[in-house]
Amino acid sequence: MPEPRTPLVSVVIPAYNAAAYLEDALGSVAAQGYEPIEAIVVDDGSSDGTCEVARCFQPPVTLIAQAHAGPGAARNAGVAAARGEFLAFLDADDLWTASSLALRLTALEQRGLDLIYGQAIEFGGGMASPPQAALLAGTALLRTASFHRVGWFRTDLRVGEFIDWCARAREAGLRMEALAEAVLRRRIHGSNLGVREREARADYLEVVRAALERRRREGKPGA
Repeated sequence: MPEPRTPLVSVVIPAYNAAAYLEDALGSVAAQGYEPIEAIVVDDGSSDGTCEVARCFQPPVTLIAQAHAGPGAARNAGVAAARGEFLAFLDADDLWTASSLALRLTALEQRGLDLIYGQAIEFGGGMASPPQAALLAGTALLRTASFHRVGWFRTDLRVGEFIDWCARAREAGLRMEALAEAVLRRRIHGSNLGVREREARADYLEVVRAALERRRREGKPGA
């Protein structure tokens, strides 16, 4: 009987002033009990000791430090360094559930998909939401080759870079499905990027505008 496949999974963790949360995020990756796995922390110009947390974490992680350039640039830097056949993302203040990676990897391979995503539970301040389907960076697992079919994250957006990438992924014909299980615990706190930069909501409108413009150029309905 053939041995089960154990392909390398690369986990990209963009981090900006995330020293208070990064150890927990990395711990949730280490707790997956899967090998081989590589965690790539991209410190996006933090000033609070985020780099020191990454350097001290055991098992070791790959640390990339860059000047502050935003989430899209940080994710791109991590992907560029990734060596895995499969690619996952985790924001530095979020956590994977205990069976997150196993659930997604099994489903992705069995169903022959490009991308699989699961449900998310929001928590913080003593509350926790019911699991809900959420195509977020932290809930997605995809084939690295499929990522490169779509291309890099936009670096001119302060929020919404993953939404934009997913829109392009659908247009490129990537096969993606959702799981019924929760794979991510998404921490809600006062320093969340979306809360901190409310003015960046305009970036979401830009994502929609760009998608409509691509449809118009291709002559598709709804443009």
